[in-house]
Amino acid sequence: MKFQFNKNILLALGLLGILASCSDDGPIPLRDPSTTVGEEIAIDWAATADSIQEATANIYLGSEGIYVTDNQGDATFQYWPNAHVLHTLVDAYIRTQDGAYVPRMKALLRGIKSKNGNTFRNVFNDDMLWLGNSAMRAYNATDDPEYLEAAKFLWDDVLLSYSEVLGGGIAWKKDTPLSKNAVSNGPTIILGMRLYDVTGDEMYLNWAKDLYEWQKANLVDPVNGEVWDNIQLIDGNPVIQKDWVFTYNMGTWIGAGLRLYNETGEERYLNDALQSARTTLTSPKLTTQGVLRDEGQGDGGLFKGILVRYFTEMILEEDINEDDYNDFLDFLVFNGETFYKNGLSHPGMLSSPDWRNAPPDRIDLKTQLSGIMLVEVMAKLEAEGLIE
Repeated sequence: MKFQFNKNILLALGLLGILASCSDDGPIPLRDPSTTVGEEIAIDWAATADSIQEATANIYLGSEGIYVTDNQGDATFQYWPNAHVLHTLVDAYIRTQDGAYVPRMKALLRGIKSKNGNTFRNVFNDDMLWLGNSAMRAYNATDDPEYLEAAKFLWDDVLLSYSEVLGGGIAWKKDTPLSKNAVSNGPTIILGMRLYDVTGDEMYLNWAKDLYEWQKANLVDPVNGEVWDNIQLIDGNPVIQKDWVFTYNMGTWIGAGLRLYNETGEERYLNDALQSARTTLTSPKLTTQGVLRDEGQGDGGLFKGILVRYFTEMILEEDINEDDYNDFLDFLVFNGETFYKNGLSHPGMLSSPDWRNAPPDRIDLKTQLSGIMLVEVMAKLEAEGLIE
């Protein structure tokens, strides 16, 4: 059984041995949302989601269904944030069942292909993986086979970058075979599980299991579940980039573990996901005073949104215990309320890269998308009756 949001949990965690530090290298205390967010206000998350979706379309929607780079007229096409726009449109369609989203989703899929030289193939494997995963969600929401066809094409193309260099794994880019990254493996596991769920073809499941074991052995800290960004072969020696721990890699690792757990029933997958989710609450590499830390604009602006998508799946996982459930829900609600009150402009609905402070004048699409993803998961939790 799940329990309602307990506002004292973050403070309790802070009192249970989390030491304050001004250094980025040490742990930092969580904040008590009952005393640090401000006066209680009733937030209608569904209405907020409608508003931020509408504002984003008005500001960022360009030609051929594609969303442009920023709110100040840069119309440069970027593949990977548009793949995540498809995720957010699917979020809105599932939440509202408003048929107006369906042609926008299809236009976006076709626009990505058109703007990318009439192909979904890209040198960045992770870009294709983001689109493959959003296409599978669009397929599940609409039963339109065009999305499934795109996802299968993307899967097949990404697997061409698998090699036994560094013991396995998918290369980050097609032209960097000596660099294997979390961002090109965690999303492959998730895409494989989505394709397996739809097709029943065990090839996808077996690939997901194999890549999971490789990533766990090479890119996951066994002590705390932090996900390291990459491992490279340099002068014949493997070098792991352990200083780079980003929110989005934590998110896809959590999502990968949950899917394999729910398919196989093997608790080790759930335990891995739980370890990483617990670490997310307090690691100074991931949070600042209980809020997912500012990773800047550009690529980093989108990272937090990816995390909250999969972190929410952990909250909705029935097999976690009451303490973890409360901790995770409190953390996400605190982030959502902090963003709504401090990091989201009203009435403009622009998202700040720092969810604790107001957005600057220029907001790029990637940063805006993280805000949409956070608002949409809050609306989902609201619809599930988990928050008031």
